[in-house]
Amino acid sequence: MHNILIVEDSATIRSMIISTLESFGEFNFTEAPNGFEALKELPRESFDLIITDINMPDINGLELVSFIKKSDLYKNIPLFIISTEGSEADLKKGMELGVDEYIVKPFDPDKLEEIVLKYLK
Repeated sequence: MHNILIVEDSATIRSMIISTLESFGEFNFTEAPNGFEALKELPRESFDLIITDINMPDINGLELVSFIKKSDLYKNIPLFIISTEGSEADLKKGMELGVDEYIVKPFDPDKLEEIVLKYLK
């Protein structure tokens, strides 16, 4: 069973992501409402995938991505951004930081399934 960390300040969006992923596989989910809480969760469990939003209080998604991708402990964990921020600048910044996939909200459940399965085979 794969462990997925979902970092999103909206409880509704976290629930939508979890519902989508539960429909095509068995996963354990850990939820964090912001980057600060996600950083507290990282050492507690071994994650197979991290999904984060960009716009969040405290530590935002890009700051979280930067920390994770610079860390020898966590840099190899596939990391996706799911965000309403779909500008070319945000996409470029995410990719420069090492994001594996960038998905714009509202997300297509089939596309999310395809991407997740690609990384968790």
